[in-house]
Amino acid sequence: MNNASIAQLCEDIAVFLELKDDNPFRIRAYLNAARNIRGLPEDIAAIASRGELTKIPGIGADLKLKVEEFLSSGSLKFHKVLLDKTPRVLVEMLKIQGMGPKTANLIYKKYRPKSLADLEKLVLAHKLRKLPGIREKTEQNILETLNFLKQHRERTLLSKALPLSRQVILELKKLPQVDQIAYAGSLRRMQETVRDIDILVTSKNPTPIMKAFVGLGGVQKVLAHGETKSSVISREGIQIDLRVVSPDSFGAALLYFTGSKAHNIKLRTMAKKKGLKINEYGLFKEGSERRIAGKTEEEIYRALGLDWISPELREDYGEVEASAKHRLPCLVERADIRGDFHTHSNWSDGLHKIEEMVEAARKRKLSYMVLTDHSQSLKVANGLSRKRILAQIATIKKLNRKFKDFTLLAGSEVDILQDGSLDFDDDILKRLDFVIASVHTGFKQSKAQITKRILRAMENKHVHAIGHPTGRLLGEREAYEVDLEQIFKAAEETNTALEINSQPTRLDLNDVHARQARDVGVALVVDTDSHAMDQFENLEYGIATARRAWCEAKNILNCLTLNELQKRIAK
Repeated sequence: MNNASIAQLCEDIAVFLELKDDNPFRIRAYLNAARNIRGLPEDIAAIASRGELTKIPGIGADLKLKVEEFLSSGSLKFHKVLLDKTPRVLVEMLKIQGMGPKTANLIYKKYRPKSLADLEKLVLAHKLRKLPGIREKTEQNILETLNFLKQHRERTLLSKALPLSRQVILELKKLPQVDQIAYAGSLRRMQETVRDIDILVTSKNPTPIMKAFVGLGGVQKVLAHGETKSSVISREGIQIDLRVVSPDSFGAALLYFTGSKAHNIKLRTMAKKKGLKINEYGLFKEGSERRIAGKTEEEIYRALGLDWISPELREDYGEVEASAKHRLPCLVERADIRGDFHTHSNWSDGLHKIEEMVEAARKRKLSYMVLTDHSQSLKVANGLSRKRILAQIATIKKLNRKFKDFTLLAGSEVDILQDGSLDFDDDILKRLDFVIASVHTGFKQSKAQITKRILRAMENKHVHAIGHPTGRLLGEREAYEVDLEQIFKAAEETNTALEINSQPTRLDLNDVHARQARDVGVALVVDTDSHAMDQFENLEYGIATARRAWCEAKNILNCLTLNELQKRIAK
């Protein structure tokens, strides 16, 4: 949490300085520091305690003092000063795709909008195109992004909410008054974004718990402080609700507050047919206060004639019917994953050396990893030329001689070019152990064009998987238009796997599309797309998406052993 918070502060400072038209080298220094801090394999507080902050690339004497200030106080005065001096709307405007600091400042100086709503009015009145460098197409792009941001404004990425909830629970568990404690809601169902965090606790003496909760270091604002319920806003801007429930009702409350609403309605309907009623306090005989079940979720499901249903499945997509017939899937778990097909090193746009990435993968109990640095046309990501990819293949062969319990495979994330051709020719591709092909440009092409590009890539016998198939970035960019029905059909016919990318802003394929692919027999891969050592931890989010898609280990290609994988590829 410290690493993420400090990295975010550095990124914020870079934005504020850019809006001030500050020294570009100073701006770049903060961005580099943020990148390196995010990529640290351990908590920066531990590094600071050893007096080794300046050993982190990009951390000089000045930044060292700022990191220490944050670690000791939980805030940074320099950040607050810049925040106070920067109009909030300017920061919001920079979230608009294609709008840089110069354009944002130009609009602000001319029209002084106070909010994105004011900016939208200016666009609709066609006032922006009166400014230099702004055309009709620019206004159209701004309007599209504003509509997108409005839809996603109140949602928080799973990757932000989950660590925060775990940290809160970890702190509260230290209190002797806490008996049982768990998070619920859409977070427990592992939805890709959540609105807020619900935490349930049982206790005979909740007063000290509520006091400790509202006094946690990460609390920015207290919304309510009661005996059985308190609500706060965290420093990250997420609302967290803490409720005290009876031990006899803990399972019922956990079931009720986990949801989904549709799943709960289905259970209530079943209960009613059996002459029962179910609510957040338990399962009761209709017209009676006698509780039949409520301590655990399992006993409630059992009383309804159902097997326990994993929270990820509770969306009323057939899970209740499958449970009644004892046909729920044996969902894929972290322990089933043997390798990672999508990783990057500092040969392209990754942070760390190949050896460091391998070590990080080994620490996560993986037995193989494919290095897939970018191909030559993606200059912004330092894509590998033909000469460099051949040198990397040779390097990988040498490195493998050092490993006894791990295999590094040579691969590439090959760009699918605008006409559907691939960024490397077959002579290069056939030398690679695994090829993942991805779209990184031309997102505005028509649905037919993008679909044709991906189909053409899948027809190449050297392509094993398609990376992040819809190109979306949660809260930042809509998916490009693509005919997934055609893609799924072609993937099954060409034996091409489709990726569930575990990067928190991608989770692409999403759960709905991944289930559609699974249902028609398409092989899926759950990859981290790691650009830094710590990003292997993101595998959890990809697995959650796969579980929400009803996937079992047999549906996921990287649940195979290396020997099984190589046979599958050869076939």
